[in-house]
Amino acid sequence: MDISNKKYDEMVKKASPPSPVVKNCIWAFCVGGAICCFGELLFKLYGMAGMSQTETRTMVSVTLIVIAAVLTGIGIFDKIAKYAGAGTVVPITGFANSVVAPALEHKSEGFVMGTGANIFRVSGPVIAYGIFTSTAFGIVYYIIQKVIM
Repeated sequence: MDISNKKYDEMVKKASPPSPVVKNCIWAFCVGGAICCFGELLFKLYGMAGMSQTETRTMVSVTLIVIAAVLTGIGIFDKIAKYAGAGTVVPITGFANSVVAPALEHKSEGFVMGTGANIFRVSGPVIAYGIFTSTAFGIVYYIIQKVIM
């Protein structure tokens, strides 16, 4: 059976239901905003507990990471993400999920070759390109500062 690309595209469009883009964007905005509001609530609570601003920021990050990791581990994060879509990709919770999920998926292969080898499968490239980009921007910023100043 030989089908042209155009014919195949038409078949895919016919078989695929349209995605409610506006609804998905609004829902992702609301869920992401709720996660951020929860982070702000934690910030206020830790501040009221007498922590310094630096300690409070650290504790909010750690708390959000632990909650996202635990929810991923018990299978709830994926259910939330199924309905929330991109709203769960708020950087810190999305990063925690991207580290824990592959580790759990490959745990049957052992601690070293399973969990250890796959723990950064998704987040590794993000870290690598993030470091590369920040280094490149840092060099450009340094050069601009030296030329302008």
